[in-house]
Amino acid sequence: MSRGGDSSARGFKGNKQSLPQKPCVACGLPMTWRKSWAKNWDSVKYCSERCRRSAPAGR
Repeated sequence: MSRGGDSSARGFKGNKQSLPQKPCVACGLPMTWRKSWAKNWDSVKYCSERCRRSAPAGR
């Protein structure tokens, strides 16, 4: 049994530095791609629920 689940997501082989990143709209910290965001990576704007709640409604 393999550890870590399915490693086929975008060629992920255990090197987290090769995963795509983009800044959070609210705090500006870099967000690294997660498997749970695979289907909607282009629409992900916030790194956490806290940032999403604290962002102005217009964003």
